[in-house]
Amino acid sequence: MSQLTHINASGEANMVDVSAKAETVREARAEAWVHMAPETLQLILSGQHHKGDVFATARIAGIQAAKKTWDLIPLCHPLLLTKVEVQIEAIDTENKVRIESVCKLAGKTGVEMEALTAASVAALTIYDMCKAVQKDIVIGHIRLLEKTGGKSGHFKVGV
Repeated sequence: MSQLTHINASGEANMVDVSAKAETVREARAEAWVHMAPETLQLILSGQHHKGDVFATARIAGIQAAKKTWDLIPLCHPLLLTKVEVQIEAIDTENKVRIESVCKLAGKTGVEMEALTAASVAALTIYDMCKAVQKDIVIGHIRLLEKTGGKSGHFKVGV
């Protein structure tokens, strides 16, 4: 196992110095799942939710969150993202919603945390908008699906 990069020689938390790294195109995809009652999902899909378009709001929240990741996670670098995309798909036969986020840039550090943050906050927003009708919504399976660029190259979750 490789060394933890956010720990210095004294064992203290430390922001990684990326100034000597080459700029490369970097992209990351992440997903999150939201499980809910059939009635809650149908309320969203029918457009009858009293708070408006739940998926549109969650999509915007995910995009905003990706842009603010450096402000939320202490040792993340501020990044100039060139792309943030959040797709939301209802799987009504299973009473769940799949959120997939993509973040991209040309830079010196990866965008995995931004993609994970986007998917997580989109899922949390769905919960927030629906908690009045269902309190036991489950958010789960938040994970990195794929990353490209940088020293570590390409990573993809197996099927």
